[in-house]
Amino acid sequence: MAGTISPSTGAAHARIAGVGAYRPRRVVPNSEIVDAIDSSDEWIQERSGIKTRYFAGEGESIIDMSEAATRDALEMAGMEPGDVDAVVLATVSHPYQTPAAAPMLADRMGMDKPVAFDISAACAGYCHGISIASDMVRGGSARNVAVIGVERLSDFTSRTDRGTAFIFGDGAGAAIVTASDSPGIGPTVWGSEGDKWDVIAQNESWIDVHEQKLDWPTIGMQGQSVFRWAVWSMAPVAQQALDAAGVTVDELDAFIPHQANVRIIDAMCKQLKVPEHVAVARDIVDSANTSAASVPLATERLLREGLAPRGGLALQIGFGAGLSYAAQVVTLP
Repeated sequence: MAGTISPSTGAAHARIAGVGAYRPRRVVPNSEIVDAIDSSDEWIQERSGIKTRYFAGEGESIIDMSEAATRDALEMAGMEPGDVDAVVLATVSHPYQTPAAAPMLADRMGMDKPVAFDISAACAGYCHGISIASDMVRGGSARNVAVIGVERLSDFTSRTDRGTAFIFGDGAGAAIVTASDSPGIGPTVWGSEGDKWDVIAQNESWIDVHEQKLDWPTIGMQGQSVFRWAVWSMAPVAQQALDAAGVTVDELDAFIPHQANVRIIDAMCKQLKVPEHVAVARDIVDSANTSAASVPLATERLLREGLAPRGGLALQIGFGAGLSYAAQVVTLP
């Protein structure tokens, strides 16, 4: 007679207990970008809203930045590295195909052999990670999960591409997901549209780099297509996340969209009819587009600057290359 498998049991609910951020030391204003693309500071700000970005330098690797952000998040959560039993790290700019960055980060921080893995969902990566972490805590496969979004996109940016040279920045954001007595992370609305994969993509594959002896590959973007998709397709996804959580836009304290473009953020606010009392993240002005790091970096800034209340409700959404997206309502730590 066949035996039965004992199921794992987890917490009833999950929440974000702490967030942290790391921004590199080097601030790069538009004035350092414009000459190579025959542009101006005014043109860049009008097109994207970006004034400055951070570029990582020597001693600011994916692991270095992730460690700093994760230690910040642990401090807010009142935890130690040894309390973490799972690490989910979202990035597209770790310079190694393998090993993943997550196990290296766990070892660096002295964690006790946690499950650790990377995910690649570009600008939606962090919101994917939050959903995975919530499911792990509620499913019983982990107790405390560190979710990191980190990018060093300056390595993948063409300095002469007028469409992308000014867009990307570097940085890391982290969150600690743990058990909760009440719902702290709403249902995730997520998906992908792989037929549009070429709208945001690495210009050269690693095969091209190898066979043609090319320099470091860069990221290309069809700006108008991305803008239309983000505005007209992602606002409905954000609304679905609100509906799934049983929350109205009027009940929000913060709206934290991926920091892709100020015009996209403003257009999404209009589509969702976000009221004036809701704090809207616009970290892009100072930090540019940091892909997987953008939502946690923006979250940390809203809390640090007192623009959103601790314990308030926030709608967060990430969207980008893939094309992939993920959105959920969360309670701010």
